[in-house]
Amino acid sequence: MSHHRIAPNVDDSTDQLAAALAALRTELELPGAYPAEAVAEAQEAVDTLELPDRDLRDIPFVTIDPATSTDLDQALFIDRAGDGYKVLYAIADVPSFVAPGGALDAETRQRGQTFYAPDGRIPLHPEVISENAGSLLPDQDCSAFVWNFDLDTDAEVVTVSVARATVRSRAKLSYKGAQQQIDDGSAPPVLALLKEVGLKRVELERLRGGASLNMPEQEIVQATDGGGYRIAAAPSLPVEDWNAQISLMTGMAAARLMLDGKVGILRTMPAPDERSLQHFKRQTTALGKPWDGQVTYGEYLRTLDASDPKQLAILHSAGTLFRGAGYTPFDGEVPDTIVQAAIGAPYAHTTAPLRRLIDRFVLVICEALSNNHDIPAWARDALPTLPDIMAGSDQLAGRLERAALDTVEAALVANHIGQEFDAVVISGSKPSNGNGNGNGRSNGNGNGPYGVVQIAEPAVTARCDGELESGTQVRVRLLKADIASREIRFELLARPL
Repeated sequence: MSHHRIAPNVDDSTDQLAAALAALRTELELPGAYPAEAVAEAQEAVDTLELPDRDLRDIPFVTIDPATSTDLDQALFIDRAGDGYKVLYAIADVPSFVAPGGALDAETRQRGQTFYAPDGRIPLHPEVISENAGSLLPDQDCSAFVWNFDLDTDAEVVTVSVARATVRSRAKLSYKGAQQQIDDGSAPPVLALLKEVGLKRVELERLRGGASLNMPEQEIVQATDGGGYRIAAAPSLPVEDWNAQISLMTGMAAARLMLDGKVGILRTMPAPDERSLQHFKRQTTALGKPWDGQVTYGEYLRTLDASDPKQLAILHSAGTLFRGAGYTPFDGEVPDTIVQAAIGAPYAHTTAPLRRLIDRFVLVICEALSNNHDIPAWARDALPTLPDIMAGSDQLAGRLERAALDTVEAALVANHIGQEFDAVVISGSKPSNGNGNGNGRSNGNGNGPYGVVQIAEPAVTARCDGELESGTQVRVRLLKADIASREIRFELLARPL
């Protein structure tokens, strides 16, 4: 799974980077303030919510998220069960707050997901739901879809069911704090077992040919001496991977429930084509950590150290292998394509209903199938419409991420015009039409061939004028770096001996 986060941290809101990032909201036509009618509907739903009769408040659930998160979708409990494990995974009951056909339902379908703009998130649901009554905050009675897993000694799923229940989380744990407790031996049993189960699920992922792309969190900070910007990267912690494995297990279980019931919607993705794999292999060789194909690319990706700039560049390049994902609805007949190739199994988005529209429908369908109930007509009828909604939302989120990255990269090198860098050619030369740099930017009207290069420190990818061969190492000079227009441009000097 691909995972990337950027959290700019600039002290002065009037600086160029902050202004350029804020301008993205208008340029990309991101959603604005929540409509008053939808907010009122959300508040009424919160005020009139009836909690499920099934009471699991005695289960000591905990949440594990980034420290600043308040939209908590998942809460976890793990215990030993003979030679295996019992896992209870509570997912926020967003459907209980959203009346089908109402103003809130309509607005969430317009948005599709929470958008993570660098200067603040744009929520899928009003905050009264997403960060209050609907969030699995500690010491708060909440309605949740509780997934009940029995795992064997290898952490393979033996049985699974899902039903609504009232839950109460005991603690809001951060990734950093949880990792520290695990490392120093002070972790409560649930964290110790998360590590145990997580490692076994990682091994199962390896065996089925799955691949995870866990990008480090990158914080952009303005230099105190006024000398531009720098990037501070925090590599993904092991506990994040172990926690993600529980979510992946749930998404796989949801897919299996829907496939067995012959109704639902899957997240599908084709395997990388040979051309993409060969291109990636050339890049790994050029960056000094070659992948020879003797192990799967999923196994190879797990060997990379994101604290090494060159290996971080490989992780960025690996994103080309995670393309073509889509949504496949079905009702009455199982589709021909059912696998999400990066996971190595059928999979469905299930565990983030506060932040992603489609999960609300998957949860309701799975709960009905698991308990032999009729699927609500509003959920079933929506299935054909969801792929287009989510595709449009995903495209907008991707444009936002790309534009934010381009803006940040321009800020990182803005004070280095004329400086020379060693670089690796990401894509070779092509004729110039004066309207782009091969990486989504418009970088001037120069004529002649150009390609795309990546410098290692800071890790920036941009257009470079000159005759370039993919995978080669070159020396380049920075010609332009404009924060407002997100334009970066290098020129080729020489190929190092």
